[in-house]
Amino acid sequence: MSDTSDADDGDHDGADADLIAALREAEAVLFGEFELSHGGTSDYYVDKYRFETDPTCLRLIADAYAERVGDAKLAGVALGAVPLVAATAVETDSPYVIVRKAAKEYGTGNRIEGELAEGEEVVVLEDIATTGQSALDAVEALREAGAVVNRVLVVVDREEGAADLLADHGVELESLLTASRLLENR
Repeated sequence: MSDTSDADDGDHDGADADLIAALREAEAVLFGEFELSHGGTSDYYVDKYRFETDPTCLRLIADAYAERVGDAKLAGVALGAVPLVAATAVETDSPYVIVRKAAKEYGTGNRIEGELAEGEEVVVLEDIATTGQSALDAVEALREAGAVVNRVLVVVDREEGAADLLADHGVELESLLTASRLLENR
């Protein structure tokens, strides 16, 4: 199984161009030397907080996600994907859950916040995929809670192994944009 990004699909070229333009306008695509969360370095960085706090970017992402999620329950990976899942839920009029990186140590102690039924189909929404480990951790937590999870949607796939890692666990990675597409004509 490989990345099934719609980035090369002719039906989405205009939407891709609009999203790329919005990300650049929001100054969410930065160039230089950056350390990534998995410890590697990169000559570019996609700043999720810049695009998740920009209403134009958020609207475009929520619209694109809404076209792809179908009837599945939505799940956002905390903290980065919470604005994305909330905006998409409003767009689709669907409830959602939030998957924490770990169960909280106070209050209810939940790792998954929100209502989730046994056997419910869930699509995980994430911001950026590099290795895919945080998305996989969310998938595994949801599966342990009884959900059926076969897809992860991301804004940008950095094309650094996430699709393969998720595929190894029976999960399809779908991205709005790939790094290759995002960095064309930079």
